[in-house]
Amino acid sequence: MTIEHIAKKLSHGERIDAAEAKLLWEEAPLWLLARLATEAKGRKSGDKVFYNKNFHLEPTNICLFECRFCSYRRRKGEAGAWDYSMEEVLEQVEKRKASGATEVHIVGGVHPDRDLYYYAEMIRGVKKIMPKVCVKAFTAVELHYMIRKAGLSIEEGLQLLKEAGMESIPGGGAEIFDEKIRAEICPGKCSSAEWLNMHERAHKLGFDSNATMLYGHIENIDHRIDHLLRLRDLQDRTGGFNAFIPLKFRSANNGLEALGETSVVDDMRTLAMSRLILDNVPHIKAYWVMYGKEVAEMALQFGADDIDGTIEDSTKIYSMAGASDERPRLTIAEIEKMCASAGYRAVERDTHYNEIDNG
Repeated sequence: MTIEHIAKKLSHGERIDAAEAKLLWEEAPLWLLARLATEAKGRKSGDKVFYNKNFHLEPTNICLFECRFCSYRRRKGEAGAWDYSMEEVLEQVEKRKASGATEVHIVGGVHPDRDLYYYAEMIRGVKKIMPKVCVKAFTAVELHYMIRKAGLSIEEGLQLLKEAGMESIPGGGAEIFDEKIRAEICPGKCSSAEWLNMHERAHKLGFDSNATMLYGHIENIDHRIDHLLRLRDLQDRTGGFNAFIPLKFRSANNGLEALGETSVVDDMRTLAMSRLILDNVPHIKAYWVMYGKEVAEMALQFGADDIDGTIEDSTKIYSMAGASDERPRLTIAEIEKMCASAGYRAVERDTHYNEIDNG
């Protein structure tokens, strides 16, 4: 087994296994990974890079879990905590009613007192104000807690949210699937099997979703490959993942601060290898809020074909962890310039990757 042999397989669109992925990840030159990932991206989406007009709702950062990597979470009454009322959340939607957003992304802390019925009411409120907006809401971790709290089966809970107007599920909460690592960085959180099961059940009920991987903390390359292969296996069964988003660990203001952060070179290798391993996932997202605009543009040369959306200064998750944009916002003109500089064409999409014609 040689790098040249693996590269030839990939150029022919063939699938690689764990051993081949490890050799490529650890030893292939960066230029080769860029070339192979760009070829793979081209087969999926040609010269297009996707974005959407979106905003986030983060109803609370009060969370019963104490993940060591999290800079966002607060206890009740702790400085920096917020817990918006239903009225305050819906006021935020009212303010963005004329924004042209096609997606609202709802995530937050796992609040011990909030249940499934509360969040179903929130979704109905959002849809009443913006009937055409797509509601992408609640990580598998949030869903796992709220559905159990309501005493319902996963199918019953998801169906209730679907009837309220939820269409899609974000990819957060996956972290790293290795259970020993999870026990170290996010004890008490739903297991990797429970995360995967939630997405599998959701796909079977007609939801699509995204998937993530938190990298650059105490995991190693083997853990990353294992994580990606488990996602690939699930995608083989359901085809329900729209996009994969590698999430770089940001070290400010959390329990793993002493680790520092991984390099931009590692970021690019991780993006490229994600594109090469996940041959059945249509899109790889370079989440610009996390990387910063300049690195996100660079990522377009390493297999990424999506940079998320306009955001409109509506998320605090990464700014609280030290990301470069304290008030994240990106204009359409900036997105178009970013894509053109990388040699690609910016294409607006909706949550489900239907292209939106602005002509």
